[in-house]
Amino acid sequence: MIKKLPISFKAIFTTILLFMSLGLFAQRPSAQKPLRLFLIGNSFSQNASAYLPVIAKEAGQALEIGRAEIGGCSLERHWKHVEKAEANSHDPQGKPYKGKSLRMLLSEGVWDVITIQQNSLASTDVNSYQPYASQLYRYIKSIQPNAKIVIHQTWAYRSDAKVFGQIKGAASTQNHEEMWEKSRAAYHKVAKELNAAIFPVGDAFHKVEMEKDYAYKKDEKFDFTKPVYPKLPKQEYSLHSGYFWDNKNFKLDANHASEAGKYLGSLVWYACLFDDSPKNVKFIPANVSPEFAKHLKKVAAKTVKEQTKQFNLSI
Repeated sequence: MIKKLPISFKAIFTTILLFMSLGLFAQRPSAQKPLRLFLIGNSFSQNASAYLPVIAKEAGQALEIGRAEIGGCSLERHWKHVEKAEANSHDPQGKPYKGKSLRMLLSEGVWDVITIQQNSLASTDVNSYQPYASQLYRYIKSIQPNAKIVIHQTWAYRSDAKVFGQIKGAASTQNHEEMWEKSRAAYHKVAKELNAAIFPVGDAFHKVEMEKDYAYKKDEKFDFTKPVYPKLPKQEYSLHSGYFWDNKNFKLDANHASEAGKYLGSLVWYACLFDDSPKNVKFIPANVSPEFAKHLKKVAAKTVKEQTKQFNLSI
């Protein structure tokens, strides 16, 4: 007959500690402390983060997003608003973000990651970034000293855009390729100066647009000289909004992201923020085909992996 041994309180406590050390009492995703992300940008930051909340939620990642965004806003303009607010806290010019200043928004709790970016038209002009990027960097750090500041690399316009990135005092860029090259060089230069990581959305866009099978191609059968409402040209695989009708006026937006472009941008941001492969994402926007979505996830994963070799993207 086997004699039962008494179980001591010490043994029970030791067992509990062992289980805890093995991570068996780990918190569930819902109990995680949320990652607090703050965006200083414009419509391009809105585009690139459009699907980030739903992607993060699907993965069980808690996320809170704050925003200081103005359409078409450059680094210089964001800084000018800061100067107005610091000179006079009651000056409405210093409170362009729905009646709040940047200091007010940055002071709303602790922000883990804060992004900055240039506006797209000036993104090709390396001289347009400074001293404003550095001034914003120091200002952010004075309010949120522990925040990781990341540069959002924006994308070049679609190949059929009427105007591309501009350079003050010099000839503007002439096509998508040149706009990507010059904006990329400028973003990387500033990132090195600030020792900041990059969200390489612009590179991801470029990879897709340079591929034979998935690049946007002009619809040669559509009569662009005499468009008939409400017909639109085929714009399969376009990462940009493209042609649309506005009150029966035929217009082109070759700058902002389409739903596919927003999805690609959000995949890149998600991978950088949570160190998780975009290939694991199951969510697909309603008007993005499963085939194209699969390819976009592959491109996002590859782009982030390549970028990690140059900058520390670990958040």
